[in-house]
Amino acid sequence: MTNHIVKSFDEQLHRLRQLVEGMGKLTCEQLKAAVDAVEGSDRAIARCVVEREPDADRMQHEVDRLSIRLLALRQPVAIDLREVLSAQRIANELERICDYAADLAERFFALRTNGDEPLKCLIHLGRFAVAMVEDAMAAYSNHDNHLAQEVWGHDKVLDEMYSACFGELLAYMIENSQRTSTGTQMLMMARAIERAGDRATNIAEMVRYLVGGTLVVEERPKADTTKTL
Repeated sequence: MTNHIVKSFDEQLHRLRQLVEGMGKLTCEQLKAAVDAVEGSDRAIARCVVEREPDADRMQHEVDRLSIRLLALRQPVAIDLREVLSAQRIANELERICDYAADLAERFFALRTNGDEPLKCLIHLGRFAVAMVEDAMAAYSNHDNHLAQEVWGHDKVLDEMYSACFGELLAYMIENSQRTSTGTQMLMMARAIERAGDRATNIAEMVRYLVGGTLVVEERPKADTTKTL
C-alpha cells in the first residue's frame, strides 16, 4: 500500500483491508464449522453457523459503505483504486461463501442418517474447499500473487473431487430407493461446498488483479463431469 500526503486516506485504506480480512476470518470459521458439524454429527455447531450468518451481511455492508466513501471522496487511482474495487468484490464473494456454509448447516439438520451414508467424500471435499478459502485470503493479506495462482489452479482439483463425490452419492441412491431423500440432501451439500470453492477461486482472481493490475482473462481449467452423468 502506498503512503499518501493525506494521512486519513491511508488510515481508511488500512481500515478497509482490516474489514475484509476480518470478514475472511469469519468466513473460514463458518465454512470449517459447517464441515465439522457434518463430520461430528454436531447439531450445536451447525446451529451456531446458522446464527452467525447475519454477521457476514453486516460486515459486507461496512465494506460497501467505506468503499463508496473512498471512491466518492478520494477518487483513488492505480493501486489504490484496485484496493477499493478488490475489497468490494472479495467481500461479496466472502458473503456468498458464508451463505453456502449456512446452507450446509441447515441441510445437515434435514439429514436422517443411519451410519451407511458416504459422508467421507463430502468431508474430504469440504476440507479442500476450506483450505482454498484460507489460502485465497492469505494471498490477499500478503499480496501474494504466487499463492493466488495456486488457489486458482486448484479449481480443477476441486471439480474432480466434486465429480467423484457426485458419482458416489448417485450410486448410494441407486442401490436403495429409500435413500433418495438423504442422498439428495447430500448432493445439495456437496454442491454448496463446490460453489464455496469456486468463490475462493474468484477471490484468487481478484488478488491477481490487485497485485498485477490486469484482470484474469485465461479460462479456468475445469473438470466438472456431473452434467454428463
